[in-house]
Amino acid sequence: MKSFLLSLFFGLTLWADAHIFVYHRFNDSRYPTTNTSLEALRGQFDYFKNNGYEVVPLSQIIDALHAKKEIPNHWVALTIDDNYKSFYDHGFAIFKEYGYPFSMFVYVEATEKKYGDFMSWEQLKEISKYGSIEFHSLGHPNMTRLSNEALKKDFDTGLDLFEKRLGIKPHYFSYPFGEFSPRVKKIAQSYGFEAIFNQTMGAVASFSDPFDLDRSALVGKSDLPSALKYKALNASWIEPTALCGDGKVGRLHVKTFENATKGGIYISEHGFREVILDNGEFKTDINKTLTKERTRIMVSVGNKISTKLLVKDEYYGIK
Repeated sequence: MKSFLLSLFFGLTLWADAHIFVYHRFNDSRYPTTNTSLEALRGQFDYFKNNGYEVVPLSQIIDALHAKKEIPNHWVALTIDDNYKSFYDHGFAIFKEYGYPFSMFVYVEATEKKYGDFMSWEQLKEISKYGSIEFHSLGHPNMTRLSNEALKKDFDTGLDLFEKRLGIKPHYFSYPFGEFSPRVKKIAQSYGFEAIFNQTMGAVASFSDPFDLDRSALVGKSDLPSALKYKALNASWIEPTALCGDGKVGRLHVKTFENATKGGIYISEHGFREVILDNGEFKTDINKTLTKERTRIMVSVGNKISTKLLVKDEYYGIK
């Protein structure tokens, strides 16, 4: 992955499309892969401030996206998943100090049942004066492992509790673990959200799908300057779009709107390779059996990328 990123970023300039970032825990060293230290957080916020980036409310990007307006390349939006208490205890003060808006995606059951590491309803109401509060499911399940009926129960129960406890209706939804399939996406969209978010590296442009928006994670040993160099690749994924039970992926076919003859493909655990494009289209044999529950496939043209997280759907093919 490191060599792929180096090849992707070599010689590129700083500016890219708008970016949405996601945090989880703050100053909680027990969980290094999902934690952001306060020192790192200040460093990131200073980087935004000193390099011409404008941290805007998430709604500002979504409204521009729905209006089909060009999205300025210096816009940044900040989101937080899972309503961990460490945000309230540690991160919240720094967000207020810098005046940076945020959107918090709530794992409803954790607050409702008063799990120890999570914020209370009262604390969520308090932070809602400074940022938006959004929906992240009832029970934080791997949604591709749930039947349609179980999925709908999670949404129905979670949204009912969310609105009852907070007195507001969420506008946005983020997938637990960032994982979904076409089946899960269809059900999520049926609840009328204005936007839905994954957890995949990338950027947001005027052509981005509002129901599959990329968010780069700023956790662990993240590299903010590198993440900001990504641009969004205008691409239509024809195959693959989901991972069936046997994990076999025969062919990759992705249509882009680029006048390019060369591109790159990255498959997690299989690495990066260059390919020749056919009128801007990726058409190549993969012929691999993907053994993991989730596999990331990324196609790139220069520093423009489009990523698909393939997750095994236990109810693959069910409408």
